[in-house]
Amino acid sequence: MAKKAKIAKAQRQAAMVAKYAAKRAALKAAHDYAGLAQLPRDASPVRLRNRDQYDGRPRGYLRQFGMSRLTFRRLAHEGKLPGVKKASW
Repeated sequence: MAKKAKIAKAQRQAAMVAKYAAKRAALKAAHDYAGLAQLPRDASPVRLRNRDQYDGRPRGYLRQFGMSRLTFRRLAHEGKLPGVKKASW
């Protein structure tokens, strides 16, 4: 599990991206790159890192399910993910 501080930081960054989204879009449309440079760095959506919604793991993230491969595997084996079953051929 990731440190709680890392999970909290990711949530703060996501909130800041949402806060400045409209302002960033307006500055980009006006081609005001000097104004964009004045915004906080964490207002850029490029700086976000996808994290597991259960334990905050940053690596092995499955976008379709919003969790890491380890959490996905555990929940799939427990039968807690609807529509997911183990493959056999």
